[in-house]
Amino acid sequence: MAASDTERAQQQIDEIEALSSIYGDDWCVVDEDEKIYCIKISDCLDQPKWTLCLQVILPPGYPTAEPPIYQLNAPWLRGQDYTELANSLEEIYLQNLGESILYLWVEKIREVLVEKAQSSDPEPDIKKTTEEVDEDDGDDFLLDYQPTQEDQTKMLNYVTPESQEDEELPPIHHGNPITDRRSTFQAHLAPVVTTRQVKRVLEKLYENKKIASATHNIYAYRIYCEDKQTFLQDCEDDGETAAGGRLLHLMQILNVHNVLVVVSRWYGGILLGPDRFKHINNCARNVLVEYNYVPSTEESSRQAGKSKKIRKDNKKKTEH
Repeated sequence: MAASDTERAQQQIDEIEALSSIYGDDWCVVDEDEKIYCIKISDCLDQPKWTLCLQVILPPGYPTAEPPIYQLNAPWLRGQDYTELANSLEEIYLQNLGESILYLWVEKIREVLVEKAQSSDPEPDIKKTTEEVDEDDGDDFLLDYQPTQEDQTKMLNYVTPESQEDEELPPIHHGNPITDRRSTFQAHLAPVVTTRQVKRVLEKLYENKKIASATHNIYAYRIYCEDKQTFLQDCEDDGETAAGGRLLHLMQILNVHNVLVVVSRWYGGILLGPDRFKHINNCARNVLVEYNYVPSTEESSRQAGKSKKIRKDNKKKTEH
């Protein structure tokens, strides 16, 4: 007899509870309502060389009628490596139809990572690639910005004087998430006046296992240097091609300074196309408005109305 929806739901609950117990801090709930989970898997070394994040979505028919929807996230995983691992997971599913298979998947991935660690394979390339590739990266989103080569920046790796090592961690604020077709976007903001503070904020954010497991953590910052009357600014795509440059361009247009904005994106298995850039920028703008770095739309309208009235009054005075 086929399992009912209630029975399948209970099987999912039992499996998730077991996996959470087995893997502890490496197990992360991305979205409980949408049944999106992530687990960080690494080789068994004290200092792992090879790691991978397995993100899964459990559809209503899992485990008896539908397989999990999965995403393999690792900077080094592409081409033949990706194909071989995906084929292994699908083979496990076919060999265990109707059964809970997430544990088998995790251990198969770990087995592959251990084999790579024990082989002569070079250490992985840390450069990420985006999971979405568009033929047209979009004329229909908010900012049509094509960054130059100089805008393609790398992760922060500053040599900081000892006097700055204990610099105070700025407060970190979190914006309201935006969810679209199972992808979730959330912005984080911190006031910063030095690059050391930028690095400290990023380190603190990555201590949060949910943020660390995001498919992309895109960021940009602008710091005004009064002595030189110039801006120190930088950005990071984190694998979402051109997203960091677009975010920085938004901050330039809004003329914000002394602030770092990070936008986390958890990929939900459905390609969003150019809409993803719109959500990244909207998240960023919303959090900048919320914490008074830029005026809200209503305030801008009021200010524009006042300016218009002043201009009219001045015109009347000059006419008399």
